[in-house]
Amino acid sequence: MPDGHAGRARLALLTLLASILVPLVAAGLRSVLWVLVGIAGLALAAVGVWWALAHTGALRVLGAVLSVAAPVTVLALFAAYDMLWPALLSLALWVLSVTVARTALSPGPTASEQTEQTEQTEQTEQTEQTEQTEQTEQTEQTEQTVAEAPHSPWILMNPRSGGGKVGRFHLVEKARAAGCRVVLLEGGHEDVAELARRAVTEGADLLAVAGGDGTQALVAEVAARHDVPFLVIPAGTRNHFALDLGLDRDDPAAALEALTHGVELRIDLGYAADRVFVNNASFGTYASVVTDPAYRDAKARTTLRTLPGLLTGEGASGLRARADGESVDDLQALLISNNPYGRAVDAARPGRRKRLDSGLLGVVCVRVGNTAQAARLVRGARSGGLIRLSAGEVTVEADTDTLPVGIDGEHVVLPSPVVCRSDPGALRVRVPRRRPGTSRAGAATADWPRVARLALGSLSLFPGRGQHQPSGPGRVRGGGRDS
Repeated sequence: MPDGHAGRARLALLTLLASILVPLVAAGLRSVLWVLVGIAGLALAAVGVWWALAHTGALRVLGAVLSVAAPVTVLALFAAYDMLWPALLSLALWVLSVTVARTALSPGPTASEQTEQTEQTEQTEQTEQTEQTEQTEQTEQTEQTVAEAPHSPWILMNPRSGGGKVGRFHLVEKARAAGCRVVLLEGGHEDVAELARRAVTEGADLLAVAGGDGTQALVAEVAARHDVPFLVIPAGTRNHFALDLGLDRDDPAAALEALTHGVELRIDLGYAADRVFVNNASFGTYASVVTDPAYRDAKARTTLRTLPGLLTGEGASGLRARADGESVDDLQALLISNNPYGRAVDAARPGRRKRLDSGLLGVVCVRVGNTAQAARLVRGARSGGLIRLSAGEVTVEADTDTLPVGIDGEHVVLPSPVVCRSDPGALRVRVPRRRPGTSRAGAATADWPRVARLALGSLSLFPGRGQHQPSGPGRVRGGGRDS
């Protein structure tokens, strides 16, 4: 019986080939011309968007028109010469090919089992089943040891967060029924970190938050400093931290299962100066826009009003960053994340982190300062407009004494330069044993050379199986800090 991953790799290569053949069959060598027409349309649209965002007056109007007219004109040309359906079919086949290639390389639970069976073909089926049973029992014993129920759990809840999720999911009642001491944020002006510190002083052996990522970060820092477990209840609006931990954002109360049926992970924390972040810290254009007092009441109008000055005027940030010795200058925006994000354009896992325990910061730099750079964005990573790095420490500075920073959605102003760093394994996170997002945590990118080798049967998906490999967003904590 052929290996499922090898079969998917072959399907990915076939659909990739089909995406190339469809336009060739429809237009022959002229398909190259049509590709160039499409690229030109995208470049003109990018220029139009740049003019609309970075300028005012007539140039902004012209940019808005161009950003719409360019792609519409390209589609009209494709339709007029009977190339629209071949182009759409080719695009659909390419998307399918990339998706299948990603799943072929994904080390999900089924893939692991199939690979184990392939690598141990010389052993009898009975021996394999015995070994798998022993491994399961050992894992369960480890999880039971790690997930000893806390004696005095403390939970901070924000009733306004996420449009009222605390009340809608009856989190207060369910937490108290589970033996937790619940503290509600009433006025929104309380010192969250001080409340958490006081809870530890009074004997809390687990800290939890039902609220947004900004509140999560403040309490997480206290939990890390006092080395007590931290529990995330996804009751915020976006809950990016909970998503990367594999938690069910549609059922916040399910996170309470970690109190009695959970495992403990060691994950990293990020710091911007002395401010901790669990997701990211943003610098430059976005951070400057959201610090405008008018932003909350009129987001679109405030953005359009302030962007021209921030991108091309005297208020342009001109950020500089040094990441582990590598320097990047003339940046309009900079995002520093607690562990690197996956690819920005990823339909399967948009804006997600594969791991939370790599000990590295993810660095995404945006450098688009003029019309030519905007047009070159169609080249993707080769354009120089989007730069991705990983580093243990990043220094951010500009020609100003202070820098506006968005830290997990909370907007602060910090003295320049700002040193961002990773604190590896600083936080003990308690999570339920079964989390819906963990099956997608290991999704791979479409690495075509690996896909080709897998299709030909010359690639081992899981090298070094005799060694321990992390299989999720963090390391399961056993006896030591980095086990």
